[in-house]
Amino acid sequence: MPIKNRHDFGALVSEARIWLEQAELLGVRELPTLASPSVSEFERVVDSSADSGGRETLEMVREDLGDCQRCPLCDHRKKIVFGVGNPRARLVLVGEAPGRQEDLQGEPFVGEAGRLLDRILLSMGTCREDVYICNVQKCRPPGNRDPEPEEIAACEPFLQRQLAALKPDIILALGRFSAQTLLRNDTPISRLRGNWYSYQGLPLMPTYHPAYLLRNPAGKREVWEDVKQVMQRLRADE
Repeated sequence: MPIKNRHDFGALVSEARIWLEQAELLGVRELPTLASPSVSEFERVVDSSADSGGRETLEMVREDLGDCQRCPLCDHRKKIVFGVGNPRARLVLVGEAPGRQEDLQGEPFVGEAGRLLDRILLSMGTCREDVYICNVQKCRPPGNRDPEPEEIAACEPFLQRQLAALKPDIILALGRFSAQTLLRNDTPISRLRGNWYSYQGLPLMPTYHPAYLLRNPAGKREVWEDVKQVMQRLRADE
């Protein structure tokens, strides 16, 4: 959810303060900050300029995706949810699949889970405009069920091309389905989270989905530990 005005920003800061107070109650005492990107990092381009070296851009990937009819999910969706954020982002967040609100608006992580994700990002010292957010699946499965293998096979190549265009430093996989799909691993998310893996040659940290945290607030402490690792690694890679 973009910060549109001063009132929205104040509300977001208040929500982040509540998040941090809850973290403190759970025993979290440190507040690492996510270092601001340097000038050289902002100069990284993912467009059609000479600096891209002919690399495929996000716009090219989206154009190729088009009005996708590559799997049966096209029969049920309202909108394709491609992704939003900074095309020069060092951090990419990959969710599972669009829900009802995402399907209606065409944007990932809206609604209550999206507001919680905004608070998590703010606690990291960043916001939606500085990261890139997308999903494994671009279309909503009926009833919010897990996507079928044929649906994943049709859609995952577009995620891989997004990541190739973005060239981020780190992927944060949000939720069981996202982590298990990317890692080709059926280990429970409770055991995957907090550990570093690799996807398409990029460091990947799995953690709980914001929707899970809405049902299980105690999981916020574990998510905080996971995002601290992400922040520390981003600082180390400067």
